[in-house]
Amino acid sequence: MKTRIAFYARFWFCLVWMSAVIATSAQQPTTYTSVDIHRNMKKLKVLASVLYIAAHPDDENNTFLPFLAKEKLYRTAYLSLTRGDGGQNLIGPEQGIELGLIRTQELLAARRQDGAEQYFTRAYEFGYSKSAAEALRIWDKEKILSDVVWMIRRYQPDIIINRFPGDARAGHGHHSASGILGAEAFIAAADPSRFPEQFAYGVKPWKAKRILWNSFNFGGNMNTTSSDQFTIDISQFNASLGKSYGEIGAEARSMHKSQGEGRPRRRGMFQEYFATIGGDAPVNDLMDGINTGWSRLEGGKPIEEKINRIIAKYNFEQPEASVPALVELYASVKKLPESGWRNKKLDEIQELIEACSALFAEVTTSQEWAVQGETVMANFFVNMRKNVGAVVKSVRISNYDTTLNLALAVNQNVQFSKQLAVDKNHPLSQPYWLQYPKLEGSFDVRDQLQIGKAENDPAFPSTWIINIGGVDFTFHRALQYKFVDLVKGELYQPIAVLPKAEVNFVHENLVSANGAPVQAEIQLIQRGKSKLAPEVTITGNQLFQAANAGNSWDDNARINRTLTSKAGNTNQKEEVSLQSNDASVYVGRTRIIAYDHIPTITYFAPATTNLIALSVKTVGKKIGYIPGAGDKIPEALQQLGYEVVTLGEADLQMPFLSQFDAIITGIRAYNIHEYLSNRNDVLNRYIDNGGHLIIQYMKSNQVGIKNITAGPYPFRVNSSQRVTEENAPVTFLQPKHPLLNFPNTITTADFDGWVQERSTYHAEQTDNRFVPILAMADTGEKPATKGGSLITAPYGKGNITYVGLVLFRQLPAGVPGAYRILANLVALPKNQP
Repeated sequence: MKTRIAFYARFWFCLVWMSAVIATSAQQPTTYTSVDIHRNMKKLKVLASVLYIAAHPDDENNTFLPFLAKEKLYRTAYLSLTRGDGGQNLIGPEQGIELGLIRTQELLAARRQDGAEQYFTRAYEFGYSKSAAEALRIWDKEKILSDVVWMIRRYQPDIIINRFPGDARAGHGHHSASGILGAEAFIAAADPSRFPEQFAYGVKPWKAKRILWNSFNFGGNMNTTSSDQFTIDISQFNASLGKSYGEIGAEARSMHKSQGEGRPRRRGMFQEYFATIGGDAPVNDLMDGINTGWSRLEGGKPIEEKINRIIAKYNFEQPEASVPALVELYASVKKLPESGWRNKKLDEIQELIEACSALFAEVTTSQEWAVQGETVMANFFVNMRKNVGAVVKSVRISNYDTTLNLALAVNQNVQFSKQLAVDKNHPLSQPYWLQYPKLEGSFDVRDQLQIGKAENDPAFPSTWIINIGGVDFTFHRALQYKFVDLVKGELYQPIAVLPKAEVNFVHENLVSANGAPVQAEIQLIQRGKSKLAPEVTITGNQLFQAANAGNSWDDNARINRTLTSKAGNTNQKEEVSLQSNDASVYVGRTRIIAYDHIPTITYFAPATTNLIALSVKTVGKKIGYIPGAGDKIPEALQQLGYEVVTLGEADLQMPFLSQFDAIITGIRAYNIHEYLSNRNDVLNRYIDNGGHLIIQYMKSNQVGIKNITAGPYPFRVNSSQRVTEENAPVTFLQPKHPLLNFPNTITTADFDGWVQERSTYHAEQTDNRFVPILAMADTGEKPATKGGSLITAPYGKGNITYVGLVLFRQLPAGVPGAYRILANLVALPKNQP
């Protein structure tokens, strides 16, 4: 699934409709049909806006947003408090910050489908939360409230809509917290005494007309709609789009691929329900009491008349015929007093002029990335495909600024190239919210003007001054990496700025088992023309002693450091870092995330590794691993000394499986691979002959539309049963069971230092032959004594075990106890018949 994909032609307007819908296309440069142009002309007449607020990627109402943006033609935006960092990943091993980067782009991909804009606060999704109080405490309520207020003041919505109420009906803590923050921000944004420091950045108090709660019916006891609520029929078929909003919503929803949110296209009748939280309640229309036309602006009434004439005279066969009138309209709007709506409509008119002109301009490079202190070749291209008398007056990018005064001929390509110098101090392509270390519950963003933005500005923006109809227009294009894939054709990607040299650890975790020394392998990556040989040192090591202090890089640009655990340090970990004596060498690692459905993501992680001093015994040598949604369990097994063999469907046969001491399925493997249920009889024979099948958590009891069959005895999983407090007390229900004693004695200390959560998707309705090993619960809840986070049962000579413990989070984090628990799972002895 991972590959290089096409990116976008970008128009860089600040916080306007075009910036979220057109600018971030992850596919080819955006094109417009005559019908698209006509619809956008009608949108010029509408001066109304809606801000939709919820907690996560996928919380937005994907059917309602396109109805607002494409049917009502309102300016529409979704404010997600978090980037979805703490969720689970169905498509790969990325977790935490990396998962948040993926889901940020998935939200932008969804917005390209539904026509809305996308914004964020600084809140970090720290994991599932069962109470709003916990979420608001960890996020720092006032900090995130200030972000929501900032976005309201900057976006200036007429209507605010919360997806969730501020109580238990919201489902969990993040959801209800978003409802609380939305309601409070509605009031605070209008209060000049709240967050007055924001006024230095060009915003003013803003009073939205009303705030509503978009209630829902998710089935079962999750129906919060009622007959006394305000309703909107959103089941219309849009002939100009050829789709209903249920169909568009499904396409947007299906962009949330890391969450497995693919959805069928909805058709038929359906309504949305709304309860008023604050302000005047709507009676007949969402925008009751709001002037949504040009008369809301001083001197704006004649503008609407001009737009009506342009629409009436529009020729679908010759959109270019509208350019003179649009240019005149642009000049008229520009004369109006400065305001947010004036500026937004100027940008929309310019976009229409460009579309009607069939004007195509881009700046690309054949280089995959730019390197600090080096050069990048920029290729400029422009074509006026309809005769509108365009003149390219100038082009500016980076350190290149030229006056052209080039009159464009109809449908004639104009191309030229320029080698650009990349400043040695040019900022690296680090997402702005990762510039400083993350706090517990939020990102540390120190530039107020960055807060809310979905992503960084482009590394190399270009500015084109093009005269059309006697008026100079400023067009913005980002330098992009353009290439041809022999299967997918012409593709675009964002161009990232990388350091000319970087040093980092090759491995993220280094395990010292029973005092054995470990080799810390350090990699030097060089991209510049001049070769460097920095001296590097390991810092922060208190539990380990470093040897081999030499700095001779081998032929593979690597150095090994031998680290030995100091006496008495067992079952502990420490994070160590690198330092370089050469300031021109970046100390960190470039991380690239690439999937088909989103642009390639580049970010920079610090040069750190976890040194883990482990007292551990292992039994067995060879493990079969069936990949699931993506985790790093195989790496942890290899660090413990096991040989790991990846298994696929064709491998599930006897006697081939008999060679493995244990077979482990990856997280959600049974929810992804139907063949696991189909081959259940084979896996049962493996267990019967003395094998141990270890099933990591399943999200549900289904694979597609079929029920899962897993193991010789029935059990089910409950997606609502989980322990989210990573320090929740753990009780040993079977203290003498081998899983807790062989070959390592597991104690409560092995549950120290866990991250994010204890367990997820507990087993329930288990066969009586299953033995529950552990009991745990969040504060105020009772632990389950049947089923739960770890159950096991003998079958023939072998065993089956279901593991809801979130080892997939603990092992990459270097938690010592997780390694010891994993070793015991693998070593569970065979049964004597």
